[in-house]
Amino acid sequence: MDFNQSLKIAASGLKAQSGRMRVIAENLANAESTARAPGQDPYRRKVVTFASKFDRELQAQTVQVGKVERDRTDFKSRYEPGHPAADASGYVKYPNVDTLVETADMREAQRSYEANLNVVTATRRMILKTLEILRA
Repeated sequence: MDFNQSLKIAASGLKAQSGRMRVIAENLANAESTARAPGQDPYRRKVVTFASKFDRELQAQTVQVGKVERDRTDFKSRYEPGHPAADASGYVKYPNVDTLVETADMREAQRSYEANLNVVTATRRMILKTLEILRA
């Protein structure tokens, strides 16, 4: 594998993880949002899937963000009769976002991002060392 291939494969991983982190940030931003009117559903959690793609130019597998799907788990509900989004029985629906799960997913995405970034950094160092050897 040459340097160019490793850089492009790591770049695909960086792009995929940044897309994942963007969706997680959206989930966290909407964790406490409610529906705009009684009877409507609040924000539904989104989940990123990854897809493997064979790059003919590189002759290697790369990763990309696949479908962004909606999590079908039930919404949370709290008894808040004075809330504008409360239904007839006084319950308000809240998104199915668990901030603890989102934080763990964000940490995992961050670690994967850092691993790909380390590949880029190591490859750049190897390129520089190769150039130094060729100059000597």
